Amino acid sequence: MTLAAKPRERAASRPISKQRLRLWLRLLRAARAIEAELREKLRKEFAITLPQFDVMAALARQDGGKDGKETGMNMTELSRMLMVSNGNVTGIIDRLAAEKLVQRQAPASDRRSFIVRLTPKGAAQFAIVAKAHEGWVDDLLAGFDAAEAEVLIEQLGDLASGVRKGGVEL
Repeated sequence: MTLAAKPRERAASRPISKQRLRLWLRLLRAARAIEAELREKLRKEFAITLPQFDVMAALARQDGGKDGKETGMNMTELSRMLMVSNGNVTGIIDRLAAEKLVQRQAPASDRRSFIVRLTPKGAAQFAIVAKAHEGWVDDLLAGFDAAEAEVLIEQLGDLASGVRKGGVEL
């Protein structure tokens, strides 16, 4: 795909606010289409949900934290990272724990909370699923070459950062 595509003549006559609204809708539609495809592939090929994959990915990123020691995450950290409620994370963890893909451990310092970690089985399963996931995303975005992908990564990163700061500075 070429990012410097010529704008359609009709678009040039629209107010910029309408063009930006169309851009937002296209970004949303594209993200939802990609997400739907990934959800379906995860369900069909690995019998897991996208939220389960997201939790396992978050835990995998934490695995081997400081000094190579397993660190895990507490439920509040997971909730914040995934931007979902503690209740949602609890349900996901319950299902993953039932399949022995994660384990919960109460830290000695606070028996009211739990640290969640991938089990060896969970880490091995996640490695397989993550490799497939990367391939699916690569296929879905194959229309972008490396330079185009880098431009989009930077621009969308700037957009997200600007929105979080309360105003867009591109």
